[in-house]
Amino acid sequence: MEWLAILMFVVICLVLLLGYPVAFSLAGTALIFAGVGHVFGVFDSSLLNALPSRIYGIITNQTLLAVPLFVFMGVMLEKSKVAEDLLQSMTQVFGRLPAGLGIAVTIVGALMAASTGIVGATVVTMGLLALPTMQKQGYEPSYSTGVIAATGTLGQIIPPSIALVLLGDVLSSAYQQSQLAQGIFSPETISVGDLFAGAIVPGLILVGMYLLYSLAIGVFKPEWTPKANNSEPLHLMELLKSLVPPLLLIVLVLGSILLGIATPTEAAGIGAFGAGIIALAKRQLNKETLHAVMTSTLSVTSMVFMILIGASIFSLVFRGFGGEELVQELFINMPGGELGALLIVMAVIFLLGFILDFIEITFVVVPIVAPVLFMLGIDPIWLGIMIAINLQTSFLTPPFGFALFYLRGVTPDSIPTSKIYKGVLPFIIMQIIMLVVLMIWPELATSLPKLIYS
Repeated sequence: MEWLAILMFVVICLVLLLGYPVAFSLAGTALIFAGVGHVFGVFDSSLLNALPSRIYGIITNQTLLAVPLFVFMGVMLEKSKVAEDLLQSMTQVFGRLPAGLGIAVTIVGALMAASTGIVGATVVTMGLLALPTMQKQGYEPSYSTGVIAATGTLGQIIPPSIALVLLGDVLSSAYQQSQLAQGIFSPETISVGDLFAGAIVPGLILVGMYLLYSLAIGVFKPEWTPKANNSEPLHLMELLKSLVPPLLLIVLVLGSILLGIATPTEAAGIGAFGAGIIALAKRQLNKETLHAVMTSTLSVTSMVFMILIGASIFSLVFRGFGGEELVQELFINMPGGELGALLIVMAVIFLLGFILDFIEITFVVVPIVAPVLFMLGIDPIWLGIMIAINLQTSFLTPPFGFALFYLRGVTPDSIPTSKIYKGVLPFIIMQIIMLVVLMIWPELATSLPKLIYS
């Protein structure tokens, strides 16, 4: 039966490459294989009786309620022109430095990542706002597009990231499953708050690396980043008006989670309400805006939950064919032990990131490999942060990186795609360095959660 599990995984990748809807491809392929397996007597169809309880578990999952709330928060901030005001203020602050506009874009991108948690929204917003200004100022197109795409993907790792919310829920289930498989009955689990805390230091290090790169470009390649002839004077009140509201919202949301005052779902509710207040204060909240925000939230949330239901059906059939035991046996017998298994998983996730979105990888691949890695002794929080940064890197990697497609959609035809590819390469190298650093010093991801929750 095991070879049918492998064949099913290969078929689903091919079906997704053909462009069919992800949720229905996952569920449909799994049910077809289950039917064929039942006919030939190699699949126990009674396993499908667990589907209703699985779907009910998804619907009643309190952690996943954070998804629509964080999406609402991010879209509302996007519509309320927070990024536009921030970029204008940051340009005034850093405009006199070498590559000042690039530094401003990096800081605003990081703040937007911490405010929205949605990669596509951040990349598109920054591309529409910053790229025309950078072109007008004479910035090198490859550098401009590279810094915009890279800072846009920070939404994968900087909390409150939707990717970390979904990863936290999946890793928690996988951790409990690995504990039960070893005969350990413990209430200990992995929370979204653990991943948020674990992602803060690596996320800030990545932002620091991006800033140092921009500064180095400004110093050693000044022709790539010409200074503006007439820098506007800095208006302190305008700076505070644009900077304080999103920063206050970030502190409220993350602070309430990290201090244990609120669960991620409750904090997401605070964020959604706070984003509405900011939009109202900026006089951007009206009937049309609210309708657009709610429509976008409904669309993204429906997509996430339909994919989750499809992935649940897929994983159930995959396990019915003995796929889980096959993966476990493969990893245990792999040379290099836990390090060899981890490297293989990271390579597979990186390659799958070219063709699958992070949601599909989180719901399909992670539940299969994570329990085995946990049984090998790998720290769950460290694994979650490694996966998040890995997916962030695959988002940027040519030719199939999703962030590149988002940016290409808002980039003028005068900038060739080759320039975008060239621009993201230094940032890909930085993210790979970050992964290596995390492998050498896992404490960068695990120390803060232990400090906060000990």
